[in-house]
Amino acid sequence: MTSIKLTATPDGPYRLEGQVTIFDGEGQPIPDRGAPVFLCRCGRSADKPFCDGSHARTGWKEDA
Repeated sequence: MTSIKLTATPDGPYRLEGQVTIFDGEGQPIPDRGAPVFLCRCGRSADKPFCDGSHARTGWKEDA
């Protein structure tokens, strides 16, 4: 069995480690970007579902 690790980084993206396939909204697999993968949590990325650093540029902070 393969293990997957998902970590919410402080005031940043989810860090995804392990062998996983990510699918787009149409159900199509997104090409592998290697590991780890960083997934957007702030909703501001222009490269969703991936993080592009928008959280840092806009001062996004997670809810406490």
